[in-house]
Amino acid sequence: MEAAQYPAHWEADVVLSDGGTAHVRPIRPADADRLRSFYSRLSEESIYFRFFGPRPRLSEREVTRFTNVDYVDRVALIATIGADMVAVIRYDRIDPGEAEVAFLVEDAHQGRGVASVLLEHLAETARERGITRFVADVLPANRKMTAVLQQAGYTAQSRFADGVVRMILDLTPTETSQEVTASREHRAESRSIERLLSPGSIAVVGAGREPGGVGQTVLRNLLAADFTGPVYPVHRQARAVAGVRAYPSVTAIDGEVDLAVLAVPADGVIEVVKECAEKGVRGLVVVSSGFGETGPEGRERQDELVRIARAYGLRVVGPNCLGIANTDPAIRLNATLAATVPGHGRVGFFSQSGALGTALLQRVAQRGMGISSFVSAGNRADVSGNDLLQYWEEDPRTDVILLYLESLGNPRKFARLARRISRRKPIVVVKSGGTTQNVPRGHAAPVLGLPDTALSSLFEQAGVIRVDDLIQQFDVAQLLAYQPLPKGSRVGLVSNSDALALLAADACVRAGLDPAPPVNLGARAGAAEFGAALTSVLQDVDAVVVVYMPPIPGPADEVAAELLRVSRDCGKPVLATFEGRVGVPPGLRTGAVPERGSIPSYAAPEEAVRALAHAVRHARWRKRSPGVPEEIEGVDTAAARRLVLSRLERAGNGEGPEEDVEIDPFELLACYGLTVWPAEVADSPEEAVEAAERLGWPVVLKAADPEAAKRAGTVRLGLTGPDGVREAFAGLKEQLGRGAVLAVQRMVPQPAVPTVVSVIEDSAFGAVVSFGLGEVTARLLRDEAYRLAPLTSQDAAALVRSPHAAPLLFGEYGYPPVAVEALEELLVRVGRLADDLPEVSRLDLDPVLVGESEVIVLGARAVLSSQHGPRVDAGPRRLGWAGRGW
Repeated sequence: MEAAQYPAHWEADVVLSDGGTAHVRPIRPADADRLRSFYSRLSEESIYFRFFGPRPRLSEREVTRFTNVDYVDRVALIATIGADMVAVIRYDRIDPGEAEVAFLVEDAHQGRGVASVLLEHLAETARERGITRFVADVLPANRKMTAVLQQAGYTAQSRFADGVVRMILDLTPTETSQEVTASREHRAESRSIERLLSPGSIAVVGAGREPGGVGQTVLRNLLAADFTGPVYPVHRQARAVAGVRAYPSVTAIDGEVDLAVLAVPADGVIEVVKECAEKGVRGLVVVSSGFGETGPEGRERQDELVRIARAYGLRVVGPNCLGIANTDPAIRLNATLAATVPGHGRVGFFSQSGALGTALLQRVAQRGMGISSFVSAGNRADVSGNDLLQYWEEDPRTDVILLYLESLGNPRKFARLARRISRRKPIVVVKSGGTTQNVPRGHAAPVLGLPDTALSSLFEQAGVIRVDDLIQQFDVAQLLAYQPLPKGSRVGLVSNSDALALLAADACVRAGLDPAPPVNLGARAGAAEFGAALTSVLQDVDAVVVVYMPPIPGPADEVAAELLRVSRDCGKPVLATFEGRVGVPPGLRTGAVPERGSIPSYAAPEEAVRALAHAVRHARWRKRSPGVPEEIEGVDTAAARRLVLSRLERAGNGEGPEEDVEIDPFELLACYGLTVWPAEVADSPEEAVEAAERLGWPVVLKAADPEAAKRAGTVRLGLTGPDGVREAFAGLKEQLGRGAVLAVQRMVPQPAVPTVVSVIEDSAFGAVVSFGLGEVTARLLRDEAYRLAPLTSQDAAALVRSPHAAPLLFGEYGYPPVAVEALEELLVRVGRLADDLPEVSRLDLDPVLVGESEVIVLGARAVLSSQHGPRVDAGPRRLGWAGRGW
């Protein structure tokens, strides 16, 4: 039976609990020898627990049966590492909705989480085949299997009879099972990065004798950083490199190797990866170029690199990267091409760009800031920013996370992780431009279906601090790393320059902060004056910006010491413009290196205020309840899915194109408790009058085409009789052209604000809900806000308030207050639809009139796409291909 007979998404690379990787796929007939070899390595105990008795070998009939399955009623998944099968799990259907499940893991790989991840994947497979329960018969002594089944998070029942424990698992996903899956994924991926950043030994492959070469540069940087483990140069001919004994190959090294840095030509990388796998290396940093950034051939080479590495349990940083660094005194790792790496600090730093990474590290060092660890991922063929987020979430040495991103690999996963992590550790992102031309070859494509403003909205939803440039990123980072978050927006200003204090006050107003009257101490103020003023001002504000810019050299050390003394333990952030210095000057540090309580300094007070404004907004976001998607009455997801699948099936049978399939929005929205006011198309004035009689007076006459309807003057309101309808019909036909299609609709009986609600199924983010006002000016200015589906009530409230024109909904500028709560409920329902039905590629509710007491949907259009299926991040754990846009 060929592999094509099962869905492609049944195969996946996975991270195990110890940070290694394996490949999961359905078993095939060609796996017969692999199964025999696997079975021969099992202990007698493992065989006994699986088959309830001794069985030294499998018969040929059993081998044939186990490797030939129909992928419907009988499914078996195996985990492979390298060429070897290390585990198998299978189900056999015994009733329409019930199947018997069993699994077996090679003894050498037990305790690595293989069985748990296989069970996740098999449960998903079973649900796709209509199976809702697993039944397992387990010997009481087989505690490992019992634990795997019990800890999966599904509703489980068990009973003991005839010496066997029968366990029944309800495969309906529960909040607990989803939390278990996410928690295991988090621990595994965090552990896989920890193995990369905390190696006990390193091999540098391609470390040549010529000074200035890539390999020798990495080697010298490792030695200069005083890496705490052994370093092994690998060179085919050299006996020593940089005074260190060299080896002709990785396999020739006489000690263990945890991490290998590859600096060999691209066409030789695959061979070295195989050597590393044979040696038992656990991770790779590929600084070599010549991969996805060079074109299709390089892309193929890059994919092969990742495929082989993962098959043998290795994670890969790169290729085409700067490298990795860890400033932990117990590690002291500088496996990068950058000679300058900042000292120990509290900031984790991820950069896609290699060349830019070198400059960034230099700038961080110049500011006196430290880092906890640094990763330059280059083409991100495997390890991505999402992996680092999960590592830094658990790393006690990291308080702030900095990301420089040229593209997003798996945006939905990024948003999910960031929303959780930002509640404990701020994430500051610089995201470069949103056009294809700005993204280096070899990196994931940008989000093409959404404007850059949408990306900012989605960052905001996740609590991510997005800044415009690298200078701002460092400005914000040094505040967040060393000072507490502000509790409000009231800002005190203490200065020895009246002009600079006024500039700071103006900057506060522009940034949405509330400045207190500045305290100007005069040009000759010293430590005592600054200390007294800061003590006083701190009583009534949430943060203080101190400006010390004496016209002639003054007692800077004494002033700095006094500022540190007063601000220590005050619980409020204190920032400074201290003699125009940038970073954390020695006098403002709490120790030899900056630690919590150090006071960051900025070149100008406006820059300090700008950084503070980001911190204020982030603190405000943290105070909001994150909310959870609520249960919604009147929702029939099953009926909606039947409608969608039926329409796609009809389109696939020749009744329409496979893509851009229209579906009746009335029926679809009704499944989510939403009603669209009916509108009737009229081909003549008399048909329009008849439609008005049926719908009820007064009516409106409008352009039926959604695009034409967006134009000003395409609606005739308040038509109360036949003559008015006939006159309006003639006028619109003349205005829009004789071929224009017109529709009649009952008029909304109360004043209302027009709004527009849309859903876009983006290829990267998944379902995104947008909201804006329907006025022509708002449409022209793209005054819209965005949120990822599903929406909590808090998300919906924020979405309504985000457009610049939102005050029109709250009784400002002469408009009456409208039913905002009803609008928010509509958005929650639309978000639920979007999340439930990824096949809905576009949904437009236009216009949605928000009146004083109700919300009325006057127009709707829904489009399906057969190209959109189950979302990758919604199922069992799997590694994506970061450089492919996962």
